[in-house]
Amino acid sequence: MSPVVVTICLVLLSVAIVSLVVRMTVGPTVLDRAVSFDVLVSITIIGLALEAAVNRHTDTIPVLLVLTLLGFVGSVSIARFINPRDVDDEEAPL
Repeated sequence: MSPVVVTICLVLLSVAIVSLVVRMTVGPTVLDRAVSFDVLVSITIIGLALEAAVNRHTDTIPVLLVLTLLGFVGSVSIARFINPRDVDDEEAPL
C-alpha cells in the first residue's frame, strides 16, 4: 500500500478522533455522548483494519469482531435503558 495513502488515512482518522473527543466532552445530552462512543468504536475498528491492511496480516480479525459486537451491544443497551423524558428535543448550542 502506498505510504501517501496510509498517511492521508491516518490524518483523516486523527481529525475524526479530535472532533469526536470535542463532541464527547461538549455533548449536552446523554445521547450525544452515546453516539460519540459508538463512533469512537467505529474509528478504532477502522484504524485496526488499516493497520492489518498495511502489515498484510489477519491477526486482528478476532479483535475487530469483538469491537463490532461491543459497539452494537453498547448502542442497543443505551437505546434500551435511556428514559425518553431525559432526551432534550430542543437544539442545544455547541
